[in-house]
Amino acid sequence: MPLGCRPAPSTIERGIRIRSQDRVVDFAERKRTLREQAHANRRGQERKDELSSEIVARFRQLPEYQAANVVMFYVDVRTEVRTRHDLQAALNSGKKIVVPWCLDGELELFHLERMDELEIGMYKILEPRSELREVESKTVDVGELDLIMVPGVAFDRRGARMGHGKGYYDKLLQHARRDAPLVALAFECQLFAEIPTEDHDIFMDKILSEKETYQGRGRS
Repeated sequence: MPLGCRPAPSTIERGIRIRSQDRVVDFAERKRTLREQAHANRRGQERKDELSSEIVARFRQLPEYQAANVVMFYVDVRTEVRTRHDLQAALNSGKKIVVPWCLDGELELFHLERMDELEIGMYKILEPRSELREVESKTVDVGELDLIMVPGVAFDRRGARMGHGKGYYDKLLQHARRDAPLVALAFECQLFAEIPTEDHDIFMDKILSEKETYQGRGRS
């Protein structure tokens, strides 16, 4: 064989490579299909305000919530389980309430003390007022969180979660304390038999719907 030349891959090697590529395509297609179905289910969900209040009330009744000093609430976007109507009650609880906001593809954490500290920003998302975001006393490290409320597009009853595919929450949650429970809120229509997962995916400790509290696998 001439110097510098590599042997052509064998038939077996080519077959393995093709099967591997097929698995990647199949995995991505399954996630895309589930994500589309979950979005459609959520858009069609009736009584969103009423059911959302029931789900958030269930969150606030958790022993983990009662024991926590610093709690992260997400602020709902579009058809997610709505949390904004219950934020004032959380602020009145005496706990330190934290909300996330997005900066350059990363989630930053903001200490929310009053509802008027939020404004409608890009994409009609309720987020911290721009002049408050750089205030040092308002910035919170993820390690301070005792309990974390997590949104999502689809879930299964093991605690597997599927987001929008941007990885915002994945990047945040990998730095959360191991003893800080991850509790997802979802309408029952967002629950599926199985969500495709990879080794690096983070499982929820609990998922709360309007019908049930599901015990997730959590972080092993």
